[in-house]
Amino acid sequence: MTELIERVSTRMRSSQMLRLLTVGALVLLLQIPIAMIGGQVSERERRGIEAIEEVSSKWGNEQVISGPALVVPFTYRWTEANRDGLPIVRTEPRFAYFLPDSLAVRGTVNTEIRKRGIFSVPVYKVDLTLSGRFSRPDFSNLALEPAAIAWDRAHLVVGISDTRAIQQETAVSWNGAPVTFVPGTGGFTDAGSGIQAVVGIDGTAGAFGFSLPLALNGSRGAYFTPFGQNTVVELESNYPHPSFQGNWLPNDRSVSNEGFEARWSIPFLGRSFPQAWTSVDDMEAEIGNSRFGVDFLNPVDHYRMAERSVKYASLFILLTFATLWLFEVRAGVRVHPIHFLMLGGALCLFYLLLLSLSEHMAFVLAYVLASVSVVGMVAAYGVVVLKGVSRAIAVGLGVAVLYGYLFVLLVNEDYALLMGSIGLFLILALIMYVTRRVDWYGAATRPTE
Repeated sequence: MTELIERVSTRMRSSQMLRLLTVGALVLLLQIPIAMIGGQVSERERRGIEAIEEVSSKWGNEQVISGPALVVPFTYRWTEANRDGLPIVRTEPRFAYFLPDSLAVRGTVNTEIRKRGIFSVPVYKVDLTLSGRFSRPDFSNLALEPAAIAWDRAHLVVGISDTRAIQQETAVSWNGAPVTFVPGTGGFTDAGSGIQAVVGIDGTAGAFGFSLPLALNGSRGAYFTPFGQNTVVELESNYPHPSFQGNWLPNDRSVSNEGFEARWSIPFLGRSFPQAWTSVDDMEAEIGNSRFGVDFLNPVDHYRMAERSVKYASLFILLTFATLWLFEVRAGVRVHPIHFLMLGGALCLFYLLLLSLSEHMAFVLAYVLASVSVVGMVAAYGVVVLKGVSRAIAVGLGVAVLYGYLFVLLVNEDYALLMGSIGLFLILALIMYVTRRVDWYGAATRPTE
């Protein structure tokens, strides 16, 4: 029995196919710590999101400005037959919504970083001025009696997604006369939350000009909706890493280390809702889908970078193990499976180091420190395992090249597939070249050192 076990053990040590299968099994075994590290990345990312939501809930959430819109109440009357077939007049209060002919929004966004533990949350204060012009509301398509229209209760509504973050009372200059805003949207449910000012218009007037200031706190992003027949939005900010989002990108923009300036000019023909409608029509979804603006995000999302890097862990472990196995094939150096596991553990530790370091410093610096530490550990261990400094340096350089290649993939996300395909092709070509003269039917390798 002892002799049989010794023969099997000798066969496993000498058979390259069995050695190759053993290496593959070790790679599969190391998927367990890789999966655990991937779960840790996701957990830390969730904690970061919770920190952002906590700060935003107290300071101010993402702001979406919808409006202004002119809301005019009216009484709708219709006739229907009762059970006896006699006509009966019904009435119902409704609202008509009118959007401005021109709308100009000019604002300054001052950003700052708030901390929640180790997490950084960009927040901002924005000072806006909204100005424009309304034409006289046209009710001709509704066939209403003049007395049915409550001109004196007409009100101006500005939709604000997070009204808690309004920093000061404000008033609108309506045809040159100041009118104070009060809470609520006054029947303009399509705007969600917001503020209103009862302007009480003259039904015979031809046009109405308006201007109003607005000071808000917010976080993550600032968005607007194109309520004007022609909408112009001009923003300037001290934030150097804007991410322009929404249905329209700026017509003009300039971004520098000191901040950015952006200008949108949007005609109403590009949106999916009209210049006027009534409360029987639901335009909330169309208004929400038409928003545009800018996100204030960290330029490098280290959690997303760490998550992407973990996806390459299995491949890098496999390539490193393949290098050690090639030393066995070509140089006759015997590497024990425990040695494979130790080196694999060091490669797994790189991703945990990258995650923890990037939470406290710039991602590039964290990547350099993590990769240098692991490459040094692998090279130092390889001196003993491979019984030679030159071989250990070769393995260390191979791992360093892999980490350099990974960094290029991470920072060039748009070309990651192309670069990854070319890289794998070249690596496979190199392995084929090195092993082109190996006798795979041989039962044993060269004599071990």
